[in-house]
Amino acid sequence: MRSTTRTVGGVLTALVLGAAVLPAQAAPAPDSAAITNQLVAKTRAAVAKFHDVDAAIAAGYVQVGECAESPAGAMGIHFMNPALITPGVVDPARPPFLTYGPAKGGGLELWSAEFFEPEIGQPTPMYGGQGFDGPMPGHEPGMPAHYDLHVWVGTHNPAGRFAAWNPSLHC
Repeated sequence: MRSTTRTVGGVLTALVLGAAVLPAQAAPAPDSAAITNQLVAKTRAAVAKFHDVDAAIAAGYVQVGECAESPAGAMGIHFMNPALITPGVVDPARPPFLTYGPAKGGGLELWSAEFFEPEIGQPTPMYGGQGFDGPMPGHEPGMPAHYDLHVWVGTHNPAGRFAAWNPSLHC
């Protein structure tokens, strides 16, 4: 776990340093609910092939922690694809993180896609009309301050499709 944390921190730190030379970009104006719904559908379609965690691993996603759970619910086990973290770009078809949780029949099931943007002084990133959460400090050593947004495309979240925690799930 320690080496995984160092790897994640190192990758994210390198991305932030690289992002510091990018021109500042204004967040797009909020779109309608219809546009946001289209983006959710695009994300859901893009990650459909990753319902099998082995397919996600084969595509470059690596597990970066244990199952995250709090009194508010669970987020799941985060898998990160560092090649998909592109500061200043939110591509609904290329989420840099996927979260998985225990399936009833054993193994893991896809819970959500998560978008991540290092904080470099930019306006709050947007996913259609939905602003990201943050900025927030890194969650572990080496992780930069950032914005993130969960999109619950693998399972329903009664707290909302963009809520960080899912109260109906447990690790």
